[in-house]
Amino acid sequence: MKFRTEITPCPLACRIGYSSRILSLGSCFADTVARRLAQAKFDLTANPTGVLFNPLSIAAAIERFDRAEPVARGELAEGPEGWFHDDFHGSFTRPDAAQALEAMNRAVETGSRALHRSDTLLLTFGTAWVYERRDTGRPVANCHKQPQERFRRRLVAAEEIVSRWSRLLEDPLRDKRIVLTLSPVRHLRDGAAENSLSKAILRVAIAALAERCPRIDYFPAFELLTDDLRDYRFYADDLVHPSEQAARYIWERFSEAALDPGVRRLAERVEALVKSSQHRPLHPGSEAWRRFAERQLAEAAALERETGLDFGPEKAVWDAEAPIP
Repeated sequence: MKFRTEITPCPLACRIGYSSRILSLGSCFADTVARRLAQAKFDLTANPTGVLFNPLSIAAAIERFDRAEPVARGELAEGPEGWFHDDFHGSFTRPDAAQALEAMNRAVETGSRALHRSDTLLLTFGTAWVYERRDTGRPVANCHKQPQERFRRRLVAAEEIVSRWSRLLEDPLRDKRIVLTLSPVRHLRDGAAENSLSKAILRVAIAALAERCPRIDYFPAFELLTDDLRDYRFYADDLVHPSEQAARYIWERFSEAALDPGVRRLAERVEALVKSSQHRPLHPGSEAWRRFAERQLAEAAALERETGLDFGPEKAVWDAEAPIP
């Protein structure tokens, strides 16, 4: 008997390897996948300006990165927590405007460098609801706890998303391979029915973009959580975000779809080595621990030869445990 609908994602045309240069942008689910790729030492930059939830804000970030356009002092606003920018996460807020500009412009430089050198983009759309400033009509990525009356809440139509992103695909993204996902994170603050409508609009827009552009792959993260796992035990305590177990399951399906078998085996070895270097021994200085450290040093050297990656930080940990004579 079958007790659930198991989904096996099709292999992506966009295969990721250790030679790939990846830029990941979008909702917090994009950060979840990016963390796993980063832990396996893939060449990846994730959300330089912070988490982005709606496709218009993701598009605006790509446009700024493409132009390498620095943030001007006049773009900042001051709130109770300091100086902020509508397009940046709250972690960039600073008590001093000059400090905020410095942090934001470093992020823009990082994003611009990552965009121009990247060959692969991982993009995750989270919600079709946007908040626009009433004084300018401009969508914001973050409201920064400003008074609600300063914003107009609007549901973006699929056609608007497709139109905006079609222009991006023709210019700054014309030579990029793209993996699009729909975030399974529930935006219940929008309302349950409104969240369903939002996700449906995003899925329609993604399908239309994939049909227009053969460089786009869709990875069914949304369907894996809501249809394959389909149980509240796979959500975190907030009943909004995927649980750690669900995140691991989705990562496994992603690695199967996006990584060739040889690359996947290498990634598993890299991740295991990185994790072992972060482990704190129960019996440091013991002979068993010293032998384990020697094995990790040998594995690091082997992986350096096979991947060309730098395992200097991990080797430094194990050198301290098992000094080379």
